[in-house]
Amino acid sequence: MTVQDSGKVALITGGSRGIGYGIAEALVARGDRVCLTGRGEEALKAAVEKLGSDRAIAVPGKAHDAAHRVEAVERTMEAFGRIDHLVNNAGTNPVFGPIADLDLDVARKVFETNVISALGFAQQTWKAWQSQNGGTIVNIASVAGLSASPFIGAYGVSKAAMVNLTLQLAHEFSPLVRVNAIAPAVVKTKFAEALYEGREAEAAASYPMARLGVPEDIGGAAAFLTSEQSGWITGQTLVVDGGIFLNAGVG
Repeated sequence: MTVQDSGKVALITGGSRGIGYGIAEALVARGDRVCLTGRGEEALKAAVEKLGSDRAIAVPGKAHDAAHRVEAVERTMEAFGRIDHLVNNAGTNPVFGPIADLDLDVARKVFETNVISALGFAQQTWKAWQSQNGGTIVNIASVAGLSASPFIGAYGVSKAAMVNLTLQLAHEFSPLVRVNAIAPAVVKTKFAEALYEGREAEAAASYPMARLGVPEDIGGAAAFLTSEQSGWITGQTLVVDGGIFLNAGVG
């Protein structure tokens, strides 16, 4: 089936696989064109091939690198002439353990990648297109940012900052740009493997929906938040968690 071109363009960070690629698939399926960023050049090439080279381009680089952010926005504008949607999905979680023992240089790296890069991309897309033409921003947060998150404390704190960054940007960029966040629970991706590998059934049993998330779950949420159907929604964090928060306080 041929998909009608929507005329819209999205820049998706961390888009070569997992949640980022799931979002790219959802937006391309409705007719958008996309620019994907990520650290792995080969993975990006494979993603573009699957999405279609007529629908997607890729700009390899590290999200915390300011020059990369400038290049990604410039390349998207050169290729497509606009950036309607920004999806800040790039993230890192390089450490597992008590936050009391956390190396502060590692904490800085987490914040540079998970928060500062998102702000940097938002600033660049605002200047390049959205300040004059409008659009949407979707920040990928996490349920780890909504409550205590033992052993991934730095990641959780960074995602709490992402939720508040969403509020700040929504306030400053309104009414032209709507800014929302998605807070997933555990989604079956390479990034999250350590949280379920070898014990998926056990991990899924704690979810009222009886399964872990998949990238398509987040892709559907992002497609909604970047559509006209959500045209009166801004500054919100949509929790996509398979019902896991229903169990809070139970037991």
